[in-house]
Amino acid sequence: MTLSNEQITFIQQHLQSAPTSLLLKYGKEKEFLIGQIESRQKARHKLPTWYAEPRLVFPPAVSVEQSSSELTGHYKASLVAGAYLIDATGGMGIDSYFFSQRCESVTYIEQNEKLVQSAQHNFDVLKVGNIRCIQGDSINFLHQLEGKTDWMYVDPARRAADNRRVVGLKDCEPDVVEYLPLLLQKANHILIKASPLLDIKQTLSDLPFVTTVHVVAVENECKELLFELNEFNNHSSGVQVKTINFKNDGSQQVFDFQWKQEATMAVTLSDPQRYVYEPNVAVLKAGAFKSIANAFGLAKIAPHSHLYTSENLKIDFPGRIFEVQAMVKADSKALAPYLPDAKANLTVRNFPTTTDELRKKLKLKDGGDVYLLATTLSNGDKRLLVCKKI
Repeated sequence: MTLSNEQITFIQQHLQSAPTSLLLKYGKEKEFLIGQIESRQKARHKLPTWYAEPRLVFPPAVSVEQSSSELTGHYKASLVAGAYLIDATGGMGIDSYFFSQRCESVTYIEQNEKLVQSAQHNFDVLKVGNIRCIQGDSINFLHQLEGKTDWMYVDPARRAADNRRVVGLKDCEPDVVEYLPLLLQKANHILIKASPLLDIKQTLSDLPFVTTVHVVAVENECKELLFELNEFNNHSSGVQVKTINFKNDGSQQVFDFQWKQEATMAVTLSDPQRYVYEPNVAVLKAGAFKSIANAFGLAKIAPHSHLYTSENLKIDFPGRIFEVQAMVKADSKALAPYLPDAKANLTVRNFPTTTDELRKKLKLKDGGDVYLLATTLSNGDKRLLVCKKI
């Protein structure tokens, strides 16, 4: 599976064109190349290194959408090390590519023949010589494997036989809950990638031997949940949760906590003080509602609001920070003095209406420098916090 110079030229000349327009113009004759263009368009920001190499062959756009990004691929690779890693769900090959930079040898296993062919071609083009590609069922491969690998990576397919999207690990393919004894028998360490929609508490109940949970976000959008396991841990030593939010400016917001300690921590409640803090999505997904307050010496505005406050600025807080200018009732008359142009950025946290409904009620235009946080105080009062962003 190699692209000719003529095919590469066509793809590069039409990279900015809409695939639907190209299909109307060229029809079935150029369908494969138009598919390459569509996939590359999906990969431009997600996989800049692969996008920049014109000789690579991309799978259909849906596979690019489901693949790891370069950013998250680098992060996963930073978690592993050793002589031998098995990628049991090879797919497009992005994760295998990054794992190969950390491990002496990687075995990529994938059932789809076309994906295997394109992955092997791409590894050759990228001059990656330590990945062995195997077409087949990874569970069958593991049954026949002698000895143990240092690491095993599994990213179960999250689509059912009827193409429905599924979330729970037991509904994915392969079912890592069912096959966990086999995985533990064949690997010293296991890294499982799961849907960002997955319930962490339920997953820890389903999966024994988890040592660490990673909640990975990019620009405040949760992208991946990662579960590290090994047979020597059965939750007895506690599960560590690591959250990371990659920002477009290259910075990272990181917060770690112990899963068991979160449940028993005490938290102070307070009406809004000078500064108010909204955790990033990775911290919220991880459920670090008390741990984040404890770590930064903050009070919570209400038990279920997940907004925090302090009189002194905590500049390293992993999320957005606001300085409170006023606190008013949620009506347009009370708000009017603070919005001369009727513009504001509105966020709803534990408030009995949606953002769109409240924006309509308050007759707000979106934008400007004023930030409104609609929330419920600890005494049950519904209030708008008029803020400027730090």
